[in-house]
Amino acid sequence: MPSSDVAAAVEVLRRGGLVAFPTETVYGLGADAANADAVARIYSVKGRPRSHPVIVHLAGATAIKEWAADVPADAWTLAEAFWPGPLTLILPRSASVPDAVTGGSSTVGLRVPDQPLALELLEAFAGGIAAPSANRFGRVSPTTAAHVRADLGADVELVLDGGPCFVGVESTIVDLSQGPARILRLGGLSVDDLSDALGHEVRVVSSPDGRTPAPGTLPSHYAPAARVEVVSVYEVSERARVLLSDKHRVGVLAPTRIDDLPDGVEALPPAGSAAAYAQCLYQRLREADRRGLDVLLAVPPPETGIGAAVTDRLRRAAANR
Repeated sequence: MPSSDVAAAVEVLRRGGLVAFPTETVYGLGADAANADAVARIYSVKGRPRSHPVIVHLAGATAIKEWAADVPADAWTLAEAFWPGPLTLILPRSASVPDAVTGGSSTVGLRVPDQPLALELLEAFAGGIAAPSANRFGRVSPTTAAHVRADLGADVELVLDGGPCFVGVESTIVDLSQGPARILRLGGLSVDDLSDALGHEVRVVSSPDGRTPAPGTLPSHYAPAARVEVVSVYEVSERARVLLSDKHRVGVLAPTRIDDLPDGVEALPPAGSAAAYAQCLYQRLREADRRGLDVLLAVPPPETGIGAAVTDRLRRAAANR
């Protein structure tokens, strides 16, 4: 028997409304994926381009067959290894999938989230829930229910509060629609994780031909109001001095404390290990805006494992100048 909150969320979804819900990665803005009008509301509320596809969240891997027309063996291998978890599979869409979900493309993105409240919702709803991140398009993703309410307000009918997201950056997106697996977006699973599961190297690729076959792959994304500059630990102090001399309000985000920062720089709490950095990244970007910073100098973590996804998000945020 679902909880009263989940039962209320199911009713909202069934009548074509929007429900924000937690996943292990970020909070999603959910609609009935089989209802094209409901999915269209997601685009309207977010200000999201209609050509930018959304991910369909499922209660379990067996539901893949309802949404995908062709499921290669590698897809089942990855689903068995990593679902529930921060992995999205891009597969050829079935004929019944609305264009509103896919942005008109021939593929669909599917995933099973690793979050108890999300799985309870999906099992009670007994259908696919289309859900990009629950924020305005291109801005910082939400990792708490409070972030969702601050971003979307009354534009979302119901927010399920599952506490902070424990991964903190979006799912890794793997395309299996055009032959061998390829990574379109770095995320909660590393390249090594995927390569080990499949028994061969999986490459990271950019969106081909300027198209956007996967969410979150635009060059500029995940951006706070403050300008983000990605710098090394050896550059940060000098760059801060230059910005301070130009009367900018400057903050620094780094894995560990930096001791030689010039006076006037606001040091955000150290982000810690790569996994901890991922968990707190979007909170720190939001904190930069709360402090009214003009520029945030971000020192990325080592670019291995989930650190590669954190660095990717920082670079996309920095591209929003």
